[in-house]
Amino acid sequence: MKRNTFPATAFTAFALVAVLAAAWPTQAQEAKSQYPSSMAPVDQYLMERSAEIALARSAAPDSISKDAEIMVLGPKGYETAVKGQNGFVCLVHRSWTDKLDDREFWNPTRRGPMCLNAAAARSYLPNTVMRTNLALAGRSKEQIFEAINAAYDKKELPAVESGAMCYMLARQSHLSDRDGHWHPHLMFFFPPKQDPAWGANLPDSPILADDDVADRMKVVLIPVAKWSDGTSDSGDAR
Repeated sequence: MKRNTFPATAFTAFALVAVLAAAWPTQAQEAKSQYPSSMAPVDQYLMERSAEIALARSAAPDSISKDAEIMVLGPKGYETAVKGQNGFVCLVHRSWTDKLDDREFWNPTRRGPMCLNAAAARSYLPNTVMRTNLALAGRSKEQIFEAINAAYDKKELPAVESGAMCYMLARQSHLSDRDGHWHPHLMFFFPPKQDPAWGANLPDSPILADDDVADRMKVVLIPVAKWSDGTSDSGDAR
């Protein structure tokens, strides 16, 4: 990403990570890696349980994540590892939460820690859970997106709620081979095509935005100065 874009994450989110266009040249970095065209063996996407809990918590400051619900990925999907008390849900996104045309869609090394507020947990998280279940069931990229689209049409997936947002402040994240951990940032989710009028994507604006058509939302991303451990972002996206 080095053309003024979202890090691939997460998430789509991962988003996305969500991916716009990046701000620095990446062709050489991408050329050196080969990625699977279908899902790798599931154990390559899994983490040791306590390590995944710690990584998920690192998405947000301790004042938020210490009381959050923590979800971890198992062979059959996400499961609750720690019950929460404050409405936040922290988890680590995997590669299949990104866009259909992302060459790293099946990259087993991607890890996108996110801490979702209650509105996002209700209206964004179901998309992540469904994508993950479809991936683990052996569906192709195309089949995953077809199923997601059908689920929105049938209202089996909820529309994004007002106020939905998440923290992505984990220094230890690996959002993609292109971007490494990118920068600490917040993500806000809006209904599709809704413009929050924040000056996103304008010259010299620190705010990025993307219409995520497949997931029927607009994602607004705001880089911040510090990681969740309190250390300053050096500006090195790796």
